[in-house]
Amino acid sequence: MGQIRIYPPVKYFAAITYSSGNDLEEVKRSLEKLISPVDEISRVFPFSQFTDYYDAEMGNDLQKSFLSFQDLKPAELLPDIKISTNQLELKFIKNDLRCVNIDPGYVCAAKMILATTKDYDHRIYINRGIFGDVHYRYRQGEFRFNDWTYPDYKQPEVVAFFTETRKIYLQQLKDWIILE
Repeated sequence: MGQIRIYPPVKYFAAITYSSGNDLEEVKRSLEKLISPVDEISRVFPFSQFTDYYDAEMGNDLQKSFLSFQDLKPAELLPDIKISTNQLELKFIKNDLRCVNIDPGYVCAAKMILATTKDYDHRIYINRGIFGDVHYRYRQGEFRFNDWTYPDYKQPEVVAFFTETRKIYLQQLKDWIILE
């Protein structure tokens, strides 16, 4: 029989897709109030080249950036954070159009989990209508994709962002274990 252990805290991030002309800084400040200060920000890149999924509700010149948050927090907060980011999106609606899409998730030593409200065969129900999607697995010294990993998450620059996020997380986790 395996030993039941307390799961260590995780490092949260947010993937932000937004229509050009909108202020990412205001979204960032709102997320910092919700989660913790931002410690890493990716470069902004064009998102529309990957999909037209959001075009009808957000327009067709979409941008994307990733943020990671400084404080390690319990993994079980993911449903609450996803519900809060969905509510936060409503704050940024202009002219009946959604201007921002916020997808939170977390990085831990073994994987990267993305929160979603959509159920598919590869997603695990967590709580309160929220599912967890294992988007990357860490194997043999690098993040590996799954068949369902979104195309924008397969970009080398995005993988590098999450690799650095994991590196920061592991250092923070060492400090956390020492303090515990």
